[in-house]
Amino acid sequence: MMKMTSRAAATAIASLLMMSVALAQTPAPAAKTAAPAADKMAPTDKKPRSAASLECSKEADTKGIHGKERKKFMSDCKKAAKDAAAAPAK
Repeated sequence: MMKMTSRAAATAIASLLMMSVALAQTPAPAAKTAAPAADKMAPTDKKPRSAASLECSKEADTKGIHGKERKKFMSDCKKAAKDAAAAPAK
């Protein structure tokens, strides 16, 4: 019984020593003030999307197209919209 008690005491002392080391760590640097969420989402170096791109995107959404198929659909749709815009200008 004495052996078990001394092991428990040794474990408790070791735990206290380890806890003091963990608590002595320096705190993390203060976080910068949070910018509004709208600023994080708005890319500043990208061009605004064209009307044809927006329409093609809406059409792809209604058809439920995703992934590589969506990318191909968007490319074809924007080409068709560009050709349609250029055709009446003959």
